[in-house]
Amino acid sequence: MKYLCHVCGYPDLDEPPYDPVTGSASFDICPCCGCEFGYSDPKPASNKPFLREWIRFGTPWHEPGSKPLHWDAKQQLKGINVDYDQLLRDIP
Repeated sequence: MKYLCHVCGYPDLDEPPYDPVTGSASFDICPCCGCEFGYSDPKPASNKPFLREWIRFGTPWHEPGSKPLHWDAKQQLKGINVDYDQLLRDIP
């Protein structure tokens, strides 16, 4: 079973970022956006600042060797209901 990064929408995490029963963070790092669950995002609902910075810097891959050949940030973010273009416009 694969899990979704709640920050960038990366769909292939091996473990959930937060345990669904205890709510404890995994402290794993997303290979796409580089978020360390429980550290970069102290609470799952507080991912917007990290997401904005990731987008502001051009959506760089934390582990470039893991990046799929035809990867598209806008498409990936749609999977978590984030409008890339709107968020980009909102960044100062």
